[in-house]
Amino acid sequence: MAPSKTTGTGIALVPVPDPEGPPVSGDHVTDTAAGLGTGPLPVPPPGPGPVLTAVPDSATDTGPEPARRTGDRDANRSWEIELPGADTEDDAGAANGSSVDLPANFYPPSMAEQMKAKDAARKPVIPDWLTVSEQRQALLKWTVDHYTHTGAYHAVRAPWYASKLTAYAPRGVWRWLNGLRRWVFDAEGQPLRAAAVANNDADQYFKLTKSRDSRVRARGTITGLGAVAGGLVAAAAAMAVPGSVEALMCAAGVTAAGFSGAPADRPIVEGAQVKFRYRKLTSDIVERAFEAAGLTTAKLGISFPRPIVQDGDGWRVVVDLPYGNTFAQAVRARDKLASGIDVAETQVFLDPDPSSSRRVSMWVANQDPLAVSPGRTPLLAMDRVDFWEPFAWGVDERGNDVMASMLWLSMLIGAVPRQGKTFSARTIALAAALDPWVRLYVFDGKASPDWRGFKGIAHRTAFGVVPYDGTDPAAHVLASLEELKADVESRYHRLSELPVHICPEGKLTPAISRDPKYDMPLTLIVVDEVQEYLQHPIHGKRILELLVFLARVAPAVGVAVLLSTQKPDDKACPSVLRDQCQVRFALRVGSYHVSETILGAGSYPEGLDASRLLRSHKGVGILRGMSDEAGIVRTYLADGGDAHTILARARALREDTGTLSGDAAGERTATEGAATVLEDVAMVMPRGKDAAMWSDDIADALAELRPDVYGAWADLEDTDKARQVGSALKPFGVTPKPIGRRVDGKTVTRYGVRGQQIHEAITQRNGINASD
Repeated sequence: MAPSKTTGTGIALVPVPDPEGPPVSGDHVTDTAAGLGTGPLPVPPPGPGPVLTAVPDSATDTGPEPARRTGDRDANRSWEIELPGADTEDDAGAANGSSVDLPANFYPPSMAEQMKAKDAARKPVIPDWLTVSEQRQALLKWTVDHYTHTGAYHAVRAPWYASKLTAYAPRGVWRWLNGLRRWVFDAEGQPLRAAAVANNDADQYFKLTKSRDSRVRARGTITGLGAVAGGLVAAAAAMAVPGSVEALMCAAGVTAAGFSGAPADRPIVEGAQVKFRYRKLTSDIVERAFEAAGLTTAKLGISFPRPIVQDGDGWRVVVDLPYGNTFAQAVRARDKLASGIDVAETQVFLDPDPSSSRRVSMWVANQDPLAVSPGRTPLLAMDRVDFWEPFAWGVDERGNDVMASMLWLSMLIGAVPRQGKTFSARTIALAAALDPWVRLYVFDGKASPDWRGFKGIAHRTAFGVVPYDGTDPAAHVLASLEELKADVESRYHRLSELPVHICPEGKLTPAISRDPKYDMPLTLIVVDEVQEYLQHPIHGKRILELLVFLARVAPAVGVAVLLSTQKPDDKACPSVLRDQCQVRFALRVGSYHVSETILGAGSYPEGLDASRLLRSHKGVGILRGMSDEAGIVRTYLADGGDAHTILARARALREDTGTLSGDAAGERTATEGAATVLEDVAMVMPRGKDAAMWSDDIADALAELRPDVYGAWADLEDTDKARQVGSALKPFGVTPKPIGRRVDGKTVTRYGVRGQQIHEAITQRNGINASD
């Protein structure tokens, strides 16, 4: 039965009538929580006993005398209580006096329930692989495949094995004869006799010699008789048995002699499978490891709350440290733990236990799992992706799938160069590309070839920070982010104004995001090497402000932000931006300080240290914030060829659905078209054939014309202003020159720009663009 809705922090038991018995008037009680008013308290008739329901303390305090149990105290009675806060949707329909069910996790279970739980914990008499048909078939298939492969492997190599046996047979015969000689002539006693001679102990020597002579006579007689008997048996067998049997007997003799003569380091038969350095993890090994790490002593010891079990391709161990020792200490001693177990440090993984600070959950892999590539991305086999659903991004250290989702979050990826940072971020962008309803903004600060393929599908793209071919990528990034900021602010207003039946919670839904009339698709902003844009001398400050705004505010309306950097320090990637990223992914870094900078404060005491990853662990990192538990992710690989294949499919999808837009469709925003430096300088330049301006005056005029773009220039010194103007105009072939002007009756010369230079640069740029 559903419990009645109650409030308050305490409960009082109130008797209610047995449903099968007639109500009897009695004391009164007020049930203010349920809003049922007051009334006569029914008294149950004799029988099974009353069923009790709970009323908040506040209700009983405001009513008459608290309820009491009535009736025969010796009668067998059953009890049910209602706990505060246990609300359900059916609460509104609960009437006063309705009995309620007891939540099992709040009330002590009965003995029958305890026995039932213990029954459920019993292991089956016959294991599952014998009773479950799927497991039987899987085991049979594995057995057939395994021994078929092993048999075929050795059958192919049988001639080679035979040749090696034949070659080693003479050595084996020699070893047998030499062993027989040593036994017959008592070679094992020679050291004792030599010692007696060295000590001049004649009595001991004669005793040993006499014993040796009798032993040699007996052994020689046995050997002679055995040789004669063996010869007679061999002669009789040669005359009695057929030739095929003789051949088998000779083959058996050669085989035995060959195995005896084979070198110890070069076995005759090779293994059909590579044997890894597996070991069974026992409690003795674990205790030795924790003692070697200084986390316990032989006197204190450790306890095992759970048995050591195999977990995937390794062993799971749960250990309780002595009182006073903590999980953080175990993390710092991880290398010593690995040494005590006699494995590599990369094979030991430590996880905290929420139930106790001294409990350590340790997984020991049979081999380094991070050096094994997870393989190519499953996106290659997918026609399209629903970006509203999690997608396969990689696998963990035990080979389990790791699903990623970029909904409602911002993400930061950090690593040293050439550890797979860009490929990890690009895999997420490729998944977004296969959803034609996702709008992509892709900016690459290092202008590498890795992201160039997104020009065909992304709404906005920019590569590098240096102006090239008449365009300024940093200015384009700034204009695109301004465009996004305006879109995000507009989305909040538009979502709040939609009808409830379309937008029930005031949040973006799949239907809204895929309806062109609302123009609110899921959007993914990818900024690789974000530090290059943040450190831009002109636009860096404003780009930082916009990224902080988008990372903090935009995810709630379906605009996710993905940043990556190889310099996560406060200068290159300030904490004001890093702190807005709920999800962090750290591949290999140089130190645990850098790891904690990427993963966030408190990550190192939790055992999350990306500096322990090896150079060979490419594409491997620690993921924190995507789910409740942080862990290792080996991201799937999508190389340049794979990316080209996926992006070609993504382009076709967007063309079919009509969602190709922005830069990929050849469109230009008004913001971008008006934000070029040449046009802006031409606007502030005086009119006339001989018009000219000093560079510092141009900087002030531009800052006044477009404070959102050039506002930072106004705070610079005059020489720095001139330098900024010169740097901005240099890609267009405009070089400031000395310009003289009369000021207070004197001629003052400074570097500046003439209007004719700007006019020629604009003409030349437009001509180049037209020819392209």
